[in-house]
Amino acid sequence: MLGDGCYKVTWDADERQVRITAPDVQGIFAWRVPDDPSRLTAVASQYRLDDADHAGTRPSPTMVTEYWTAGTFELWHGETLARREANPYGALPFVLFPNLREPKQAWGASDLPPLMESARELNRAYSQLSQILELSGNPIAVLEGVDGSSDIAVEPGAVWEVPERARAYLLDLLQGGGVALHRDYIDLIYRTLHDLGESPRTAFGHNPQGLSGVALNTELDPLAKKVARKRLIRGAVYERRAALVLRLLGRYAGLDIEGLRPVANWGPILPIDRSRQVADERSLVEAGIQSRRTAAAHLGSEDPEAEWARVQEEGSP
Repeated sequence: MLGDGCYKVTWDADERQVRITAPDVQGIFAWRVPDDPSRLTAVASQYRLDDADHAGTRPSPTMVTEYWTAGTFELWHGETLARREANPYGALPFVLFPNLREPKQAWGASDLPPLMESARELNRAYSQLSQILELSGNPIAVLEGVDGSSDIAVEPGAVWEVPERARAYLLDLLQGGGVALHRDYIDLIYRTLHDLGESPRTAFGHNPQGLSGVALNTELDPLAKKVARKRLIRGAVYERRAALVLRLLGRYAGLDIEGLRPVANWGPILPIDRSRQVADERSLVEAGIQSRRTAAAHLGSEDPEAEWARVQEEGSP
């Protein structure tokens, strides 16, 4: 929503466990290597802490700033340095990432700006249609050829006395298909909103054509591509976060992390035909195009080597 995100990975000495938090990115300030914005040199995390005042009756907010570098840690209360010590982790315990990358920019962009104008126009169109329906429910009396309009009430059983050759009728705001035009315009705004958001109406259960299989995947292809783009960013973020967790567990809990490397595995974005996928993988294996281990990995096996070893063990006499 804000365009960027942040994770903070620290060690909780009291509970003897790793603690992962997501600080408000609006309070995060980062310093980077000039020729490589992906490398951080320092991070400051700023937030408000509610402390009791001298009377102890009401909270008095204090601005707290944590300033981290690879070698030092500083804690500031307002403009007063409360603590300065060596960085206990030996690295920055933060993972900063953009929602959507912007060229030549360290910070990312939000999904919302392209949608805001269409959302405002949708609200305006709804307000117009609501006003028309409200006025049609309280009809307007139109008098032609009269000088005054006293004692004219629009209610059941009302009797109007008008001069000769005068006309009296109720204004029908719904005639001529006016409501249909507004409804069509709202549907057009909806289409614009979904196109800009890369989220087809089908993703929200609107499937009047009854699409399925390849046709449904084609309909949802824009959303699938959007998810795939974000997975490129989030995958690296989750791997980096997991690496920090392993580092802390190895340092404070004695976990043997030698040779461990976290890898983000994502499931399929869209529903897949399992039987069809199995048949395709089998055909590739029988044709000698790919190995059984590769087929097992494509079918979702977390450890193809171990799975293949179990297959051989069960097949041996």
